[in-house]
Amino acid sequence: MLVLFPEIKPYKRHQIKVSGIHELYLDESGNPSGIPVLFVHGGPGGACDASSRRFYDPQVFRIITFDQRGCGRSTPHGSLDENTTDHLISDIEKIREHLEIDQWILFGGSWGSTLSLLYAQAHPKCVSALILRGIFLCRQCDLDWVYKDGTNRVFPDYWEDFVKPIAENERNDLVQAYYERLTGEDELARMAAAKAWSAWEGNCATLRPSAEFVARLTKPHNALALSRIETHYFVNKGFIEENQILKNISVIRDIPGRIIHGRYDVLCPLNNALALNHQWVNSDLHIVRDAGHAASEPGNVDALIRATQDIAKELQTAG
Repeated sequence: MLVLFPEIKPYKRHQIKVSGIHELYLDESGNPSGIPVLFVHGGPGGACDASSRRFYDPQVFRIITFDQRGCGRSTPHGSLDENTTDHLISDIEKIREHLEIDQWILFGGSWGSTLSLLYAQAHPKCVSALILRGIFLCRQCDLDWVYKDGTNRVFPDYWEDFVKPIAENERNDLVQAYYERLTGEDELARMAAAKAWSAWEGNCATLRPSAEFVARLTKPHNALALSRIETHYFVNKGFIEENQILKNISVIRDIPGRIIHGRYDVLCPLNNALALNHQWVNSDLHIVRDAGHAASEPGNVDALIRATQDIAKELQTAG
């Protein structure tokens, strides 16, 4: 089984001004002359870390990681102003232009898969391949599964903790109720909601319990951005039309893709990946038999690294 490549340090860091408000953190590592690959993190509101650079052979790839608006080392932290899906798509294109890249691979998981697909549909000629994990199509049924009825049937104990901060008469719309607390003036209520929201996601993300994974998500800095930005996007249905990705799938029909999905992914069920694979004729689906949602799970790591190696060989052969 393949494991993450050794840790590497970036050879260049950037702060890119993308609006009057937002500045993005970006770094590059690996081979400056290698195949460009962009790591598109999840959430929305997650961030990159040292492991984000370790899915790729640093001799082969020019590895680019960035933190989306309002999270990680991008500023202002937790900001919801000028923060929509169209803004994020535009940001990715500005990064490509800033780095003078003609075509690149997009490597995204969870919300990162959503954003990668949407970017590819907006700029298909700029994408050489897509490597996607834990597919999230951001349909209403996908949101309802996690925040109304679905995931709660597998993790009813964690669900009790998740709904606890919300009054019973508000639990028919938990996303809205959390959004109101996370954007309210009560700082204590805001931080309590941020931790509860992030703990729910962290506890459900792995096949085997991972206290380390949950602890990382629930750190105050991480939890506040993740919870605020996720609820902001989810009350607005991802700022996309219902089923937009599958409706526009013909736009990317010629882009090669690898889809990696854990069979026991309870946050983004496998039907997301199957629906995408059935309609995207140039994609291959690999179902990881012993993994859940998180990229850090051994089976997902192995499959993702194999996918990067396969895509690199295909592109080098075609080139």
